[in-house]
Amino acid sequence: MSQQKADMIISSDVVFTGLTDQPEPASIAIKDNKIVAIGSEKEMKHFAGENTKIYQFNDQLIMPGFHDFHLHLMQGAVALNGVDLFAARSEEEALEMIRKFAEANPENPWVIGFTWDAGYWDTQKLPTRHSLDRILPDRPALMFHAEMHYAWVNTKALEIANINRHTESPSFGRIGKDDDGEPNGLLYEGATDAVIRHAYDFTKEQKKALLTNFLTHAASLGVTAVHDLFASESMNIINDYGLFKEFEDKGDLTTRIHLWPVLNGDIERAKQLRDTYQSDKLRVSGLKQFIDGVITARTAYLLEPYADQPDSRGETTFPAETIKKWVADADKEGFSIRFHAIGDGAIRLALDAYQEAQKVNGKRDSRHSVEHVEVIHPNDIPRFKELGVTASMQPDHFAMSERGVYTDRIGSEREKHVFSINTLKKSGANLAFGTDFPVDILNPLLQIYRAVTRIDSSGKTVWHPHERIALADALKAYTSGSAYGTFREHELGTLEVGKLADVVVLERNLFEIPVEEIPDTKVQLTIVDGTVVYDHTKSLIEK
Repeated sequence: MSQQKADMIISSDVVFTGLTDQPEPASIAIKDNKIVAIGSEKEMKHFAGENTKIYQFNDQLIMPGFHDFHLHLMQGAVALNGVDLFAARSEEEALEMIRKFAEANPENPWVIGFTWDAGYWDTQKLPTRHSLDRILPDRPALMFHAEMHYAWVNTKALEIANINRHTESPSFGRIGKDDDGEPNGLLYEGATDAVIRHAYDFTKEQKKALLTNFLTHAASLGVTAVHDLFASESMNIINDYGLFKEFEDKGDLTTRIHLWPVLNGDIERAKQLRDTYQSDKLRVSGLKQFIDGVITARTAYLLEPYADQPDSRGETTFPAETIKKWVADADKEGFSIRFHAIGDGAIRLALDAYQEAQKVNGKRDSRHSVEHVEVIHPNDIPRFKELGVTASMQPDHFAMSERGVYTDRIGSEREKHVFSINTLKKSGANLAFGTDFPVDILNPLLQIYRAVTRIDSSGKTVWHPHERIALADALKAYTSGSAYGTFREHELGTLEVGKLADVVVLERNLFEIPVEEIPDTKVQLTIVDGTVVYDHTKSLIEK
């Protein structure tokens, strides 16, 4: 019987399969979209035919493709075309970046920006619409704060969205006002929706271009699978699942997309979406909702009041009873659920809701998840393993907020339990890593770097060294941890015979280089479903 010939064979002295903690020499044969054999180079020679592509990588690291467990795909695609303000160290510097960007992109009706953070500015004072009006009097501007839970807009944007002194704040959100009762240009949580609806009114052609750009970008970073999570009702105007399907049908979907539409009590619609999208490349994996906001805006929900605002503990997006009912109903229909929960009060409520669903519906392998898990009460750490809940975390987030500001909000006692990655891992929780792109950049290696170093926002100090994890564990959280979190561990997340061929080759061996060089390591080759979607030597493969 003739030996089946492989489409490609890739070999390296350093292959991290994800089954052990160290890379080892190996050769991998790929046929169609699967890994058909792994062994020594000599053993793989049998699989080489005259049409087999042979890749030899010596000391470049071959590993499973990166599986980003938490991002906002089309929102991120917009950010790739916006102005990034993260480097600004003053309001004036941010304004200069915005002005230059607006001048360079006169065709954009809206000027859209991302990731400013007044915590890093010289004054640490929040901006207002007036400074934006100075540089953009006639063109609407929308600048998302680094955590995406509030925005800075100009007067033109407020006018278009019909926000004035008489506009009431939404149930979970706030329109910032000045001393005279006029909107000051800061919109918190749900109050941003009215502006986003106008700013994100893109045509079908514009959305296609945005998606194409995102897929190219993801492939260049070795990202082979993503989880696109519900962000807000207003963002839904760019979340076009039908467009994703069109790309899949044409063979243009070069990243696997797991969809997490809104958990809002409408189970019939959720079931309909789940029935519609259920392929290897594009599927509804469960439902997502928010329980709270973020620490810096004091919209995260805490068990005890904020250290620097004793009359507030933050609040929940919906009443606890509503959240628990939605979870029980969706869990009964077999949905996995994911909750944005940053404060210890929100994390506890998420876990309580999952526990009650177990009591009502019986115990099952549900693989619910808590997103972000920033400030946790120690009593809740063992509950992740007990309830089978994934801790979905983005390690670079603790270096994105200015550390002093963050600590001022929560106080020194709670500060001991911030981003408890290693403690959660040791407790037996399933860890899954992602970026929350566009809150952070899409590069997985920045998250890996933070997880193994715990270097804080100063770039010098380690924030809780005991919470560092080993490189192998960080890579597993970004590959097999994510695959397990969505019931795909039998086909994704490790390099094994029979699994789908999602593989990335890095230019350097992460296990040998100095840790500070991890974030700048480039991708050499990205393979999705057995097809090369990015080759550094040729840049993007011509279709």
